[in-house]
Amino acid sequence: MDRSVTFWFEFASTYSYLSVMRISSAAKARGVAVAWKPFLLGPIFAAQGWATSPFNLLPAKGCYMWRDLQRICATRGLPFRRPDPFPQNGLPAARLALAAAEHGQIETFSQAVFQAQFGTGADISAEPVLLDCLHQAGLDPALLDRAQSAEIKSALRARTDEAAAAGIFGAPSFTSGPELFWGDDRLEQALDHAAVRTI
Repeated sequence: MDRSVTFWFEFASTYSYLSVMRISSAAKARGVAVAWKPFLLGPIFAAQGWATSPFNLLPAKGCYMWRDLQRICATRGLPFRRPDPFPQNGLPAARLALAAAEHGQIETFSQAVFQAQFGTGADISAEPVLLDCLHQAGLDPALLDRAQSAEIKSALRARTDEAAAAGIFGAPSFTSGPELFWGDDRLEQALDHAAVRTI
């Protein structure tokens, strides 16, 4: 029996913020394990001919998204501040998350990054911000160097290729076996599916 879900998230993704802050508790309640997989949406969007987020390409959709996020964060007691610019450069944070995973701290580090970005509006590509996130996760600042290694860079490219191969087109996404679920509002459905899946 495989009671697990793979959690695909992008640091620039607004709705990934919502899932990052709640997936562990929701999964634990169902006895489901979570594999955290940061990836980059940029290459996936580029393959579709998009140079930026669809929330920027479609202003009405973007306006709705920001108000929707504000409402949901208020309901869940999450701090919210719209970052500028949007989308932010999540590449450094994604590489650092893979380095943090080597120390079992990908969740804590990722939550710190998302809170910095969407909780306070901080620039998550800025080194001082990332250093503070490492500190919050109890991690060594030397991970900044580790994140620049060829091994980590290659691992992130592989994750992004893997996401594309799985048919992922947005974040957050969740996979359980061959099933793909997209969006924070599908988190419970993905976990429920994983909770009863057998191989």
